[in-house]
Amino acid sequence: MLAVWYERKGPAREVLQFGERPLPAPAPGEVRVKVHVSAVNPSDTKNRGGARGNLLMPFPVVIPHQDGAGVIDAVGDGVDPQRVGQRVWIYEATQGRPHGTCAQYSVVPAFKAVPLPARADFDAGACMGIPAMTAHRCVMADGPVLGKTVLVHGGAGAVGFYAIQIARLAGAARVIATVSRDEQARQASAAGAHEVVNYRQEDVVARVREITGDAQGIDRVIEVAFGQNLPVNLPLLRPGGVIATYASDAVPEPAIPFWPMLAKDITVRFVLVYAMSQQAHDDAAMFINNALSNGELRHQFYQRFPMRDTALAHEATESMSHVGKVLVGIEQAD
Repeated sequence: MLAVWYERKGPAREVLQFGERPLPAPAPGEVRVKVHVSAVNPSDTKNRGGARGNLLMPFPVVIPHQDGAGVIDAVGDGVDPQRVGQRVWIYEATQGRPHGTCAQYSVVPAFKAVPLPARADFDAGACMGIPAMTAHRCVMADGPVLGKTVLVHGGAGAVGFYAIQIARLAGAARVIATVSRDEQARQASAAGAHEVVNYRQEDVVARVREITGDAQGIDRVIEVAFGQNLPVNLPLLRPGGVIATYASDAVPEPAIPFWPMLAKDITVRFVLVYAMSQQAHDDAAMFINNALSNGELRHQFYQRFPMRDTALAHEATESMSHVGKVLVGIEQAD
């Protein structure tokens, strides 16, 4: 089969290879998926690049990408053979395993190949894993948001874009998003944000207080920059409010303002999709598929690259200069 792989960590153009690899066979409890679309996530590029100095290869050869979508073409023992021919979206294909979705075929545990509703295409399916599951956990892990006010930082990002939609679908009364550019503002609005604040042009605290009213506050914050935004979030949160955070790249080791957070009884929810319980994954998959079945989720795509240009797809993801998901189209012989 054709695949992209690397045998050492480093810059995409230096380490990614494209060519023939052996066709994998599903073991008991696994399915083999004929991949149509593979999605690039920041964690894929960080793992390949050796983020935070981690240059140790987990396996001698790694086929990258956690997420993708395609059709099951073979099953291992213990898996219902009627799943052959089923359209699916895949999540966490390389979690503790060497072979991800950037190949014509990918083998994953059967539960990681989620049936793809008929109303969703493979492009949409490839986006559901890390971004949508992370968004669901951030929004829903600390109880219902029905009637609540939710602040989504980075509302045009991969996670933030879905977090806005999930909060709206779950009945949030008001969803406010922050962005840094006009293009991002348009995307956040398209996702369903009631209000959008450009943090480069406006005082976020003052603007959000104006939106909510001085006597009100934020119930839940979905956070992509935990350390950097603590000074913003703390004055805005209601007593008993929640910060659900999945990243803190700008300030990787933030200082915690203990007493002010204690005084408001603030909860900080750290969300790492790879560490979530299986129940959390299942809950997310059920919510996502229900929304997909009803045609209720919007998606944002930046560009689709051919397999041989996967290095360019990684570079596009790393640049952070665009809005939308980077995809790799998987060429098939038939």
